Amino acid sequence: MKAVLEDDVIAESADIVAHGGYHYFPNADVRLEWLEKAEKTASDRACPHGVQFYHAVIDGRRHERAAWRYEAPLPSMRHVAGRFGFWRDVRVS
Repeated sequence: MKAVLEDDVIAESADIVAHGGYHYFPNADVRLEWLEKAEKTASDRACPHGVQFYHAVIDGRRHERAAWRYEAPLPSMRHVAGRFGFWRDVRVS
């Protein structure tokens, strides 16, 4: 699967975990140099899984909160630990 933002492949992997309608990519298969930690909102801090959102910044174009990962997932979400999910402007297919 690929996660594509405009014409740029931000992640590509055959090792995908699907959960809740989202596809999670291993850290090793994500262009981490294009991700910048977003400031946590009150909603982020309330997340029981320790969610951290990331802005995608490619060639000066910024896409707010386009990716996330769980820093301390509860047992029900352990299978997505160490993985990124994508949404909004990012097409996953």
